[in-house]
Amino acid sequence: MRSALRHALILAAIAAGPCTLARDDSIADGSAQARRLDAVVVHGTGLRGVPAFDAPASLDVVVPGDDSRAQVLASELLAGLPGVLARERQNQAQDTQLSIRGFGARSTFGVRGLRLYTDGIPATMPDGQGQLAHFVLAGAERLEVLRGPFSALHGNASGGVVELHSADGQPDDPWRLRTTLGSHGSWTAAANLRGGSDAGGYNLALVRFGTSGFRGHGAARRDQLNLKLHRLFDGDRRLDVVLNHLDLPQAQDPLGLTRAQFEADPRQAAPVAHQFDTRKSVRQPQLGLRWQQPLSTGGTLEARAWAGVREVEQYLPVPAAAQANPLHAGGVIDLDNRYGGLDLRWTWRGELAGRAVEFTAGTGADAQRQHRRGHENFLGLHTGVRGALRRDEHNRTGTADRYTQLWWQAGERWSLLLGARHSAVRFRSDDHYVTADNPDDSGRVRHARTVPVAGLVIAPQQDVRLHVAAGRGFETPTFNELFYRADGGAGLAFDLRPAVSDHAELGLKWRRAGGLLEAALFRADTRDELAVVRNAGGRSSYGNVGRARREGAELAWSQDLGDTFTLRLAATWLDARFREGFRVCPAAGCTVPDTPVPAGSRIPGVAPTQGHLRLAWGAGPWQAAVEASATGNVKVADVGGERAPGHALLNLEAGRSVGDLRAFLRVDNILDRRHVGSVIVNDGNGRYYEPGPGRTWLAGLEWRWQR
Repeated sequence: MRSALRHALILAAIAAGPCTLARDDSIADGSAQARRLDAVVVHGTGLRGVPAFDAPASLDVVVPGDDSRAQVLASELLAGLPGVLARERQNQAQDTQLSIRGFGARSTFGVRGLRLYTDGIPATMPDGQGQLAHFVLAGAERLEVLRGPFSALHGNASGGVVELHSADGQPDDPWRLRTTLGSHGSWTAAANLRGGSDAGGYNLALVRFGTSGFRGHGAARRDQLNLKLHRLFDGDRRLDVVLNHLDLPQAQDPLGLTRAQFEADPRQAAPVAHQFDTRKSVRQPQLGLRWQQPLSTGGTLEARAWAGVREVEQYLPVPAAAQANPLHAGGVIDLDNRYGGLDLRWTWRGELAGRAVEFTAGTGADAQRQHRRGHENFLGLHTGVRGALRRDEHNRTGTADRYTQLWWQAGERWSLLLGARHSAVRFRSDDHYVTADNPDDSGRVRHARTVPVAGLVIAPQQDVRLHVAAGRGFETPTFNELFYRADGGAGLAFDLRPAVSDHAELGLKWRRAGGLLEAALFRADTRDELAVVRNAGGRSSYGNVGRARREGAELAWSQDLGDTFTLRLAATWLDARFREGFRVCPAAGCTVPDTPVPAGSRIPGVAPTQGHLRLAWGAGPWQAAVEASATGNVKVADVGGERAPGHALLNLEAGRSVGDLRAFLRVDNILDRRHVGSVIVNDGNGRYYEPGPGRTWLAGLEWRWQR
């Protein structure tokens, strides 16, 4: 859309981000104000002694500052980053829609194609399905985002990496209480208790969030807990313990709308949402341990272990007629997940040929055991209730990985980073629901890949870095994508192959007084791209559709303007297209794909242009900021030309501190623009559109108690 592109270019002349973007900033004291542009080490690269400025990768570190948001949803921190599209669905039952450089855009719920971590614990299951809902921002120190080729070193489904890190509790840390109240019955109550001694510390974050929903049938409540303990021992040994818990009971799901419904009333829920009382409940506790041990032979040994449970119950709007098919799994999903893993790595820093070198080698494994049951969503004429059993199976996924990485300051003005990872991913399903009309669907499959990456950094000047990087990544289908065959037959789609992508990136980083400029050109060519090839009766079936390409450019600039103003900018251009044509079944009753998707078609769910701006001011106890964002039109389905229109939004915020108390006010979409907040890609009922809210307000108080 030409107007949306114009909006993005206008915004690219200003700046970005709802939070403090601390690219390459020092965050030792957890403050977004005390910054040194050459200090921060970003763990997503796997490097422990190399500043982010000297790494051949596109990196961002977001530090939660004194912004005026609720600090509940991960999209609040991810908005305004180049190459990142974090779209809040206004639907707590489906989580944030997240894509990085076009990877992950096909996901209709949760996160796929990207690797997520919280305090070192994977928030992505072994099969590649992840979720952001249990990221607890109240105790966060920083959020790291890695884009480009070196994401592949994180293994399966690593088109990009997002890591949340909680702060270490330190002596004299203040305790913090925070509450907000906003439009549509939304409210939060949060506490962050930190403290410690020379021997260790604690960081406890508790959050309760509630909303009546911007749309009808959109009420939800979410409780979160994150406890991080660390203990220091003689000899620089360290133990970290992390306990995380999410409880999301009975979150209502308003579903998507057709274009006509969106135009008529964007606040309505789809009628079938009321008919079937569509909703979702999630409970997820998990525990993680990390031990760091210097070795007498040199280097450092780090061991991590984690385990958790994720229980999901979801009621879908599948009509009874569709469930008449004896192979149908029903309209109620009941999942019981048990997962865990281990990771062991050795890192050595020294010299090679008189130059600094860092070498890492490691191995890891994780496993997921899922008991999946499906039930009808009706009893007689009553809908939205649990009915007869239609599916009962145990699914298992496991990975085994080995990886290595070498960074070498090969010359005075250049350095190398080389790495490789071998990953094996196993899927197994044991079917316990076997009838005369529903045969045994048990089966298994194994995928294995070795992915290499390489990067070169050149420093023509002290404050300039040029880098080039290339690598290969792969993405297996998730179990959710294996569940239904494209021909509508019995059994899982174990014939699906992993999508394999070749990534390349050329980047520039330039430090200047009080500012940092970053730019990157990138391309990712994928073969065996995974896409929806059949969508009917509440079931999405996937296939390998050939080649695809994602290429584009990113620009980010942060700049202090005197002592009181700060400017942030981010702009992205992204062209994501299928390079080979394929055929799909877009309607019920089709078992042989017959509708063509021509080569050159845009990949749905991807915004071709984005721009973000933030101009912040602070003087004494007062703070204020203006933000603007623009997003281009988004294709909603492989077939046809229907698109969600592009839009531009304007936001304002202000705050004042009085002693230990801070009050703040924020108004989003102050011009009250009607817009599509996110899309449900390839929805079989044409309900592609998830409306964004009109003008909304949020007021809050934060009290910092210095004990």
